Amino acid sequence: MSARTDRWHQYFDDLQNFAGNAPPLEPQGKLVRVAGLVLEATGVKVPVGSVCEIHMPSSAASPRRGQRPVQAEVVGFSGDRAYLMPTDEIQGLASGAMVLPRPAALHGPVLGEERHPWRRDEDRGLHLPMGDGLLGRVVDPQGHPIDRRGPLADIRDEPMVRRPINAMDRDPVRRPLDTGVRAINSLLTVGRGQRLGLFAGTGVGKSVLLGMMARYTQADVIVVGLIGERGREVKEFIEDILGEEGLRRSVVVAAPADAPPLLRMQGATYATAIAEHFRDRGQHVLLLMDSLTRYAMAQREIALAIGEPPATKGYPPSCFAKLPQLVERSGNGLAGEGSITAFYTVLSEGDDQQDPIADAARGILDGHIVLSRELAESGHYPAIDVERSISRVMTSVADKRHVELARRFRQLLAKYNKARDLIQLGAYQPGHDPELDTAVRLHAEMDRLLQQDMHSPASLTDCLNQLAATLNFA
Repeated sequence: MSARTDRWHQYFDDLQNFAGNAPPLEPQGKLVRVAGLVLEATGVKVPVGSVCEIHMPSSAASPRRGQRPVQAEVVGFSGDRAYLMPTDEIQGLASGAMVLPRPAALHGPVLGEERHPWRRDEDRGLHLPMGDGLLGRVVDPQGHPIDRRGPLADIRDEPMVRRPINAMDRDPVRRPLDTGVRAINSLLTVGRGQRLGLFAGTGVGKSVLLGMMARYTQADVIVVGLIGERGREVKEFIEDILGEEGLRRSVVVAAPADAPPLLRMQGATYATAIAEHFRDRGQHVLLLMDSLTRYAMAQREIALAIGEPPATKGYPPSCFAKLPQLVERSGNGLAGEGSITAFYTVLSEGDDQQDPIADAARGILDGHIVLSRELAESGHYPAIDVERSISRVMTSVADKRHVELARRFRQLLAKYNKARDLIQLGAYQPGHDPELDTAVRLHAEMDRLLQQDMHSPASLTDCLNQLAATLNFA
């Protein structure tokens, strides 16, 4: 009788151990509300940033029955309700749809002195393609190719969230970078690993300048993020501005204006993650993102939709917190490794340089290049306003002679522009101000140095020689 009782006790102990170590069930939620851009679900117990799929039951009378599930990302929660932003069209979704989080990796119990329970990874975030197979391709923010050239090869999925590099471990910006643009090389010299803003209104040659840098900059890989721009501009930028030669060493991530706000933000994050992937392999990357303003606008749409109060000109505080989180991911890597030199375009509404996003971007970038509508309208291309532009690392990457020549050029240009009205009215009389006389005499050559055809690159050495020759002219 005792042996039989012992067997029963052993049997119940085994059942208890099995129940305690059983694999955890995946959570499953239910869609209960759709309000504008936001989906609300109950029963979804996953962290912010997790990816979910929304399925319509096969018995539901809905146009989406039997179609591909809608993908969405958890962007917040309130009580037992999770807020999700879709990355697909939600037409046809109905109340009661199943919300299934992205499956997480399952780890079995560890055998040994202790028997640990089954557990699942907390990483339910987005994993997108990375690798050499992206070179020469155009993809959407979800990593799907959109260039009609077949599936991607030589890639693997990697997480979008990366641990930031310790500021003390980064390699400092000490080497100049040849961009192929004479005005930038001469007067706004860029350092490898620098982050600059390209401030411009609409129609002043911003895309053409980006294309010139994409074709002529000395970089191993070029990553272009077209975020929130017109769909027509995507193909035009690739075929007419970037060109076949530029595309060969480039990766283009396109998230046009009609994409959901979450996809527009995801496009910027994906482009940055691709640049980080190649930088971590020791390569020098040029990241061109057009535009940082559209990224902030997408974050504003999401934040306002989930109830965050607006602050400066309708932008919630999270917009200004997201900008440095994105920008700080670029720059130099660890000492002796690769780098990301980044140019972010910033749209100035009505050419207003005090726009809140423009003002915030100036504070977190390592310099800014301002494009002038007045110069563009006069046929001066690239329309770079040298007086209002600055590279904060030029003194660290250019030699002393170069810095002195650039400073002298700026002084003469400012002197001429200040007296421009007098000169045009005929009120200028030579001989009263020797400095102004020099500026007037050299102005034609200075103007010629600042202008450049988009199909004619200018090397850093040639730019320095031409700068010296211009200031010694006549």
